[in-house]
Amino acid sequence: MRSRAWRVFGRQRRGAAAARPCEHLVTSNADTRPLTPGHCQGCADLGEHTWAHLRMCLTCGHVGCCDSSPHQHATEHFHRTGHPVMRSVEPGESWRWCYIDLRVG
Repeated sequence: MRSRAWRVFGRQRRGAAAARPCEHLVTSNADTRPLTPGHCQGCADLGEHTWAHLRMCLTCGHVGCCDSSPHQHATEHFHRTGHPVMRSVEPGESWRWCYIDLRVG
């Protein structure tokens, strides 16, 4: 069992990390344009046109389907390229997600 001091120190460290802004979200390009507005590139390549929601990479503009979609092309794009931040391209949504820090911005 860990000592009380360790438990307090551990909580402080986690709190400090959570309080720091995500560097990737802060420096992501807000002016990126979608390469394929209105559809998932990966699904279109497969001849499919059904997905839950669309996400756009803020590094290159790649548009992919979300993790609720069967193929999860947005996350696949991150794993393939390492591009850290995507944003929702759904009407009325403007949130962003950092795959590296697992943070919403």
